[in-house]
Amino acid sequence: MTTPLMPKATAVWLVENTTLTFKQIGDFCELHELEIQAIADGDVAFNIVGLNPITGGQLTAEEIKRCEQDEHASLQALEPEHNVKIQNLKAKKMLSPSQRSDKPAAILWILRHCPEIIDSQICKLIGTTKKTIEGLRNGTHREMEGLRPKNPVAIGLCKEKDLDEAIAVSQRWLEQKSKPKNIKSKVAKKAADKEKAAAKKAAKKAADKEKAAAKKAAKKAADKEKAAAKKAAKKAADKEKAAAKKAAKKAADKEKAAAKKAAKKAADKEKAAAKKAAKKAADKEKAAAKKAAKKAADKERAAAKKAAKKAAAKKTVKKKTAVVEK
Repeated sequence: MTTPLMPKATAVWLVENTTLTFKQIGDFCELHELEIQAIADGDVAFNIVGLNPITGGQLTAEEIKRCEQDEHASLQALEPEHNVKIQNLKAKKMLSPSQRSDKPAAILWILRHCPEIIDSQICKLIGTTKKTIEGLRNGTHREMEGLRPKNPVAIGLCKEKDLDEAIAVSQRWLEQKSKPKNIKSKVAKKAADKEKAAAKKAAKKAADKEKAAAKKAAKKAADKEKAAAKKAAKKAADKEKAAAKKAAKKAADKEKAAAKKAAKKAADKEKAAAKKAAKKAADKEKAAAKKAAKKAADKERAAAKKAAKKAAAKKTVKKKTAVVEK
């Protein structure tokens, strides 16, 4: 099995985008199963951007789907040479080392078997430069001695369809070039181009003018709408402010009336309590005075009774003394 170019980034992508087991991903990326679990938990490689192994030519979607259905299956990577060939069929951007070394042989084959193909089409077809083509055509290329022509279709540098299209384009170009130059048609073409350019310029000017007018109208409408919205907002704010003021005044009046009522009630209650307390104090004082007067009267009566008794006793003693003296 071939290890992916960026194992951790590939593992991150497989964890996030597939239902493969940690063991399957670990075996493919040559990482421990626990490390894959740590990646899934976000403890490891949380700052690494996932790398898609499908677009990178390391795996196929069918292979991932096969392993998702069978957890005991192992992912089989594509071989590098096969990867390059598959990518090359889609877009001739990457070539294998053998294909890269076969380019001069392919160019030589085209020069010998398809001499009608022009240099620009050979460059597009094989992916080379005009300097290399010229060197092979003149025999001054550094590898010219041991070079053998190879069909570019056979070695995978292009398709038969691309080769046929390059031949057709080259033939059309040669036919156009071989046609005699018509000065009249050239002048007419130049005049037509000039007229076309003037029309294009006028159309652009008119479009710019129309665009500027539309922009101005849109700005004017926007300003008007903005002013109307501002006015409406101010009106609504004033209305809301007035309503809030009125509500606040009403609440204040209500609160004031309630406070006045409560104060009057408290004053009446306090007055009643004071009157009651005064009455109670007067009653208590009156009762105390009455009691004190009764007590004084009782004391005075008792004192008078005692004095009378004492006087009577004294009179009796005096009387007995008189009787004794006689």
